[in-house]
Amino acid sequence: MANLTKYNKILDALQNLMESRNIQTISVSEIAQTAGMGKGSIYYYFPSKDAMLEALIERNYEKPLETAKTLAGQTDISPFTRMAMIFQACRSSSSEFLRQEEPVSLTGTQERAYIHQKYMTHLISELKPELTEIIRQGIEKGDIHFGHPAALAEIVLIVLTVKLDNTLIPSTREEIEETMRGLISLLEKGTENPAGSLNFLTA
Repeated sequence: MANLTKYNKILDALQNLMESRNIQTISVSEIAQTAGMGKGSIYYYFPSKDAMLEALIERNYEKPLETAKTLAGQTDISPFTRMAMIFQACRSSSSEFLRQEEPVSLTGTQERAYIHQKYMTHLISELKPELTEIIRQGIEKGDIHFGHPAALAEIVLIVLTVKLDNTLIPSTREEIEETMRGLISLLEKGTENPAGSLNFLTA
């Protein structure tokens, strides 16, 4: 318990510092000072600042990933309903994690892109197996008619994460909504569901 407490104090310290600073300008010594521990203790838990950032991203998305793992086993719920629940959990976590203001410098832009690339990579890689399993179950039950569950899961996740992030291809709210409507239309046609039946996915 003590080790976990220190681990989280380090991540809390990094997150607090990142609210007003670029990560490149934050030193390990400052993180240690903010966390109230020695610099050596930081390296006991993390080999580098980059490792701290990855752990922070993982911690912020722990809840939606746990939700996804739980939902993958709840076969009594419609696969699309489970997908919608996962998407909602991801949206909530993304809104919290990506709430930083727009950067004003090239350095800030590069840092923001780096952080967001880390976030998208983590979310897609971790959610893909769970979403694939949910889609596979839907295929077995006859709710989904599509021969490539892993490919479908990846396509949905790529579109979802790019639009949730909204920095790789900056878009207005209307553009995002249009893209999501297009994704839903493709899903409906590809899985042989009636038009409009999957609109709740973005509710």
